[in-house]
Amino acid sequence: MTDVLVFHSVYGCRPAERAIAERLRGLGHRVVVPDLFDGRTAATVDEGFAIHDAVGWPLILERAAAAAADMPPETVLAGVAMGAGVAATLWERRPAAAGILLLHGVGPLPEAPRPGTPLQLHLAEPDDYEDEGFVRAWLATATGRGVSVEAFRYPGAGHYFLDASLPDHDAAAAALAGERVVALLARLDGA
Repeated sequence: MTDVLVFHSVYGCRPAERAIAERLRGLGHRVVVPDLFDGRTAATVDEGFAIHDAVGWPLILERAAAAAADMPPETVLAGVAMGAGVAATLWERRPAAAGILLLHGVGPLPEAPRPGTPLQLHLAEPDDYEDEGFVRAWLATATGRGVSVEAFRYPGAGHYFLDASLPDHDAAAAALAGERVVALLARLDGA
């Protein structure tokens, strides 16, 4: 069993993140999906950013850290879109994380991550929210810092292709990303 924290997107804690958690729980993993927006959800990206701004990044990170406090140090940190930034930011404070899962976004890299930390990045190609040059540089930096990176791109998929309720949804990309996440957790569980 692997412990996993899944941080939601700017849309708030919605069925997409809960579905990820349920799938992983069904495989025997312990999964926590903290609600960083205290019950608020958005129907559009603009509404989501309004909630994000009202809550504020410092409180979002505080809530994420509080959710992580009772989890083992080796808990896998996972994030969806905005949540990828949350997971990546929290990684600096939790260097023993067994793995990092970034879905639909990137975030800050620790200056000195634990060598060999497995990281999976899942991005649309192209992605309206991630500059290609920045992503290439980010991947090079992660690899240069000793992170074991698996970068998966999904041509033609929309930015948030996992969420079936959004126009960006791509069922084939979502299924493939899910399989890859499950495979990584299986490898970590066997380690």
